[in-house]
This record gives sequence, structure tokens and C-alpha cells, in this order.
Amino acid sequence: MKHNKTTPTDALEKLFHEPNRLSIMSSLCAADKGMAFTDLKATCGLTDGNLNRHLKVLSENRVVTISKTFVKDKPRTTVRLSALGLKRFSDYIAALESVLQQARAALPADQPAGRAVPLTRQAIT
Repeated sequence: MKHNKTTPTDALEKLFHEPNRLSIMSSLCAADKGMAFTDLKATCGLTDGNLNRHLKVLSENRVVTISKTFVKDKPRTTVRLSALGLKRFSDYIAALESVLQQARAALPADQPAGRAVPLTRQAIT
């Protein structure tokens, strides 16, 4: 049976929540004119195949555009955020901030921020 109650994490768009795609989108946000494939690969620490796979998913969802040109007779692939991609990623970041604020508010008051809360058997059950 499906429940109608929504949780804070329901607003997180799964497309961006994958760590490599989060890295790709974050890198592209800082690049007004887009990034060359090789630069994006190095920035995100991905292999050609991994980056290609994630870019295919992002491109199919119309959040990035990919253009191929020649610069001094050498092929160059440039990846840019689309207007839709920027909007959707901005919405995702806002939802993530909300989730993190709620998590921070749920921490015990005597627990300093940034310190792990020790789990007890009672906390787990």
C-alpha cells in the first residue's frame, strides 16, 4: 500500500543525487561558457567511459547540451548547462538545503555541529 505522506527527501531529484552527476552539474555551474570534455573529466575524476555514460543520461534529460567542434584541426567536445538544467539543479540544491537543515535541527541540542552522534542500541531499534 502506498502512503501519501511526503518526506523531505521526496523533493530530491534522483537525476542529480548520484555522486558523479552531482559533481558534473556542480562543475558546470561554475563554468559560464561550458567545459571541455577533458577538463570536466579531470575536474570530476572520471574516466572517459564514466563521464560519457553520465553525460548521456544528463543530455537525454535535457539538462546539459553537448557540442562538438574542431579547434586547430583537433576535435573538441564542450558540455554546457541548459537553461532547464540550471533551473532543475537550482531546485535540487534548494531541496537538499532544506533536507540538511531539517537533519541539523533534529540533532540533539547538546550535540555540537559536525560531531557524530554515537548510536546506542535504543537509537537503532
